[in-house]
Amino acid sequence: MKIAIVHDWLTNMGGAERVIINFHELYPSAPIYTTFYTPNNLDEELRNIDVRVSFLQGKKEVVNHKKYFPLMPFAFRKFNLKEYDVILSSSSSCAKGAKKKKDNLHICYIHTPMRYAYEFKHEYTDGMNPIKKFLVNILLFFMRIWDKHNSKNVDYFIANSHEVQKRVKKTYNRESVVINPPVRCSLFDLSDTDGDYYFVVSRLVPYKKFDLAVQACKELGKKLIIIGDGPEREKLEKIADGDKNIVFMGRQPDDVLKKYMQECKALLFPGLEDFGIVPVEAQACGRPVIGYGKGGILDTVIDGKTGVLFKEQTVESLKEAIQKFETMNFDKQKIRDHSLKFDESEFKRKIKDFIDEKIEEK
Repeated sequence: MKIAIVHDWLTNMGGAERVIINFHELYPSAPIYTTFYTPNNLDEELRNIDVRVSFLQGKKEVVNHKKYFPLMPFAFRKFNLKEYDVILSSSSSCAKGAKKKKDNLHICYIHTPMRYAYEFKHEYTDGMNPIKKFLVNILLFFMRIWDKHNSKNVDYFIANSHEVQKRVKKTYNRESVVINPPVRCSLFDLSDTDGDYYFVVSRLVPYKKFDLAVQACKELGKKLIIIGDGPEREKLEKIADGDKNIVFMGRQPDDVLKKYMQECKALLFPGLEDFGIVPVEAQACGRPVIGYGKGGILDTVIDGKTGVLFKEQTVESLKEAIQKFETMNFDKQKIRDHSLKFDESEFKRKIKDFIDEKIEEK
């Protein structure tokens, strides 16, 4: 049984790239087809392996893959995958459009339908000048047509959360099963030290809604440690307005990040995510999560047992959740035990069982 792995691009590490590492560990002889490959930006597991790039790569070593988005559908259609019995794609963009033989089996692990083409397109087009926005919207109109048409070539969708499962149904009118993405829970453990601060860690971008966390902690007089950097940092610092309780640490090495996560009172997670790996990592440290109760967090946080969920993306709603949290007690070990349901070992077991079952049915 010959298997090919197909992924949108391999240019930087993220949750989707951890999925590819797990796929490769399950099927080490399967080549990986992708548009762009920058091994120096990737973890060791994705270097010196059989990666086959598209014509878009050319001789370029480092690329901004976003610039080539309009050409990606052609790149995936150009791959010759006829010799493979199973195509296992990992897609939040165009990888699901890989061409296959009629009797091939195509299983797509979908992180989300294209964010920039459907309900989240405003995140990418807001702020553009009118002419550029008009042209981009025309492009996205045709990308949606292409995307919906090629989704029919997928035999089975695996959604990374129940939130994405709903989007797959809405966007493609297709059913899917949910297998949450892999989290390296073994990298984290419990600490006996309990800090006096709340914690935020991520790239500082608008949709993460960290402005709510900063404003809420400022108004409540609570200490907030922020690790990460990004275009929102200046705005967030203005909101903090010199408040000594709000500490911006910028980017930090993994050992520093881990220490602050292990010792925080709770992780604040006010954004809406497809899944959200950071809340699981915090729980692997035995730390509760105070998060916005929509999206992927509903798969990972049990309200009242491993965290507190708030209903509205507002400062007041988050403040109420923090105040409620401070009247509650949480069991570190039970929180960590819950996180292990999302460990890499569980992900690989579920993926292999699903693929074996579909191969047997074929």
